[in-house]
Amino acid sequence: MSPTGRHTASTLGPISKVVVIGGGYAGTLAANHLRMRADVEITLVNPRPQFVERIRLHQLVAGTGQATLDYGTLLGEGIRLVVDSATRIDTAARTVRLASGRTLDYDYLVYAVGSTGALPSSVPGAVEHAWAIAELESARRLRARLEDLPLDAPVTVVGGGLTGIETAAELTEQGRRPTLVCGGILAPSLSAPARRSTAKWLSRHGVTVLQEVMVREVGPDAVVLGDGTVRDSALTIWAGGFAVPELAAASGLRTDAVGRLLTDETLTSLDDERIVAAGDAAAPSDQPLRMSSYAAGPLGAQAAATVLSRIAGTAPAVIDLGFTGSCVSLGRRAGLRQFARKDDSTTNIYFDGRLGAAYKEMVLKWSVSKIRREARKPGSISWIKGGPRPEQPASATRVITSP
Repeated sequence: MSPTGRHTASTLGPISKVVVIGGGYAGTLAANHLRMRADVEITLVNPRPQFVERIRLHQLVAGTGQATLDYGTLLGEGIRLVVDSATRIDTAARTVRLASGRTLDYDYLVYAVGSTGALPSSVPGAVEHAWAIAELESARRLRARLEDLPLDAPVTVVGGGLTGIETAAELTEQGRRPTLVCGGILAPSLSAPARRSTAKWLSRHGVTVLQEVMVREVGPDAVVLGDGTVRDSALTIWAGGFAVPELAAASGLRTDAVGRLLTDETLTSLDDERIVAAGDAAAPSDQPLRMSSYAAGPLGAQAAATVLSRIAGTAPAVIDLGFTGSCVSLGRRAGLRQFARKDDSTTNIYFDGRLGAAYKEMVLKWSVSKIRREARKPGSISWIKGGPRPEQPASATRVITSP
């Protein structure tokens, strides 16, 4: 083994081609982790030439920050970046078809396509008139629209989860007074005391919060609520719910109801042992972890480790990830850190205010710094272990043989 922790080519076998589809938190870290072996040829496929910090998109929208980074600062030496979109995986031929018409051969594939925003077709007018925030391109369009909108124009944010809260809070930095419509309770992933603290901050800063209220229809200048109430809305931002790209299903691979790739506890596809999933698009034992950058990094490392185990002819490890909680920014000067048990259930312990803002900014920077650290020294990432996982159903149990 070399001083950097990588196995040297002289001690290894023939080159293994690994294609990583998706250059987000999970895919980028997986690509770097694969460099632990020198006999692996790594190709990262991503539709954009820049890395997107999705957890900063609300800042991009409000004009209080940027959300892209140069892949040159994130990818380790030898990783080939292909700026293109995967349209189909041919498991029989072991090829990935790209939107440009090209194909890539692989021996192993890391499926890290992530998640995206979802404008619901079931809500009349949402697709036509609501604005999404979960992708770079839609966030840029939304920012341009906001720049043309008077500060006193009514703005509605739909979605009472952390994305909706952060978006509404960031808009107050512009001097706006948005309405936040929650289909259920505000911030359901937080504890009751933390929810109260968040609600107080929003109220104090002029955000109108409507809980247990559904949006029934979206118009160009208004929203219709579930009880028929019509509220003026010059701009409606949809921050509720996520979707998963359809690549796995389109390629004939089994997925869950949302579209995540079904895997066993080693993140290996139930249909093909040469395909391993990571991040938001993975559904191990049909019990996916919470969609988050927190889980994406460790799952990316785990997926890469599974591939490396297969190459080495050893049994891959099962998921062993525990959570510590979550955090939410409330503009640039406040935030909240919620503590949780390793199974991701919340405790009543949290802190907020300026300390919460500082902690959230530290987490944002850490999410990127761990990718850079893995690029410098593959295998350096570590995470909290011990999160309990449900027993695998019989349908998820497979006997894996070495290639």
